Amino acid sequence: MRIAKLSGAMFSIAIIAGALGYQFNHQSHTLLMASDVAINEVADKKHPPPNALQRYALDAWQSKFIAHALAGGLLWFKGHDHLVAVRDFTGGVRLDPDLITASSLEIIAKAGSMVETSSVFTEPQKQIIDKELREIVLEPDKYPEIVFRSTSVTGNAAANNQFDLKIAGDLTLHGVTRAITIPAKVIVTGNDLRAQGEFSIDRSDFKVKATSAFHGLVRIRDRVKFEFDIVGHRL
Repeated sequence: MRIAKLSGAMFSIAIIAGALGYQFNHQSHTLLMASDVAINEVADKKHPPPNALQRYALDAWQSKFIAHALAGGLLWFKGHDHLVAVRDFTGGVRLDPDLITASSLEIIAKAGSMVETSSVFTEPQKQIIDKELREIVLEPDKYPEIVFRSTSVTGNAAANNQFDLKIAGDLTLHGVTRAITIPAKVIVTGNDLRAQGEFSIDRSDFKVKATSAFHGLVRIRDRVKFEFDIVGHRL
């Protein structure tokens, strides 16, 4: 009887030990699986899929943004085109190669940073033009920012990491907002994005003056063409 009781007790202990072992192994396996998932999530953040939505910050120092205004001025400015550069701007690009319509663009430029850059003018002449740009044409004290925010992006991949896009959005200039469309060629190289293109606006649509007849030093025609070569760095 004693042997039977001992055997029964040992059998019970074996069952309990087996159950505990199973639970331990099961929990360990579960913890290992959870650890693998966590490691994979960290790896995904460090190395996202190549075609996932990517964000880029614009770099004004490596970019060019020029307003090309055909001249109609008086005195020694007559016959010369104005090339007014935007020196200071910020913004960002969101680009999804798999879903172009999920992409977007925002640019915020400082109106006071726009200066004459054409080589046909001397430095004293440029200073006079810049003064009139600030005081009469752009009025940055009243309207410090020029803003473009996209509302839709369409287009397609032209080649590997190259895209032909049409970026529709709202441009706010001199306190007036108008809808415009900007065609752009976008190239992605490593962690850098480059967007090139040009678009035109009518100066009168934004109530931008061409200076008064009294000054007449920045007389420009109604149509102004913008050319851009913008660089962005991946965040």
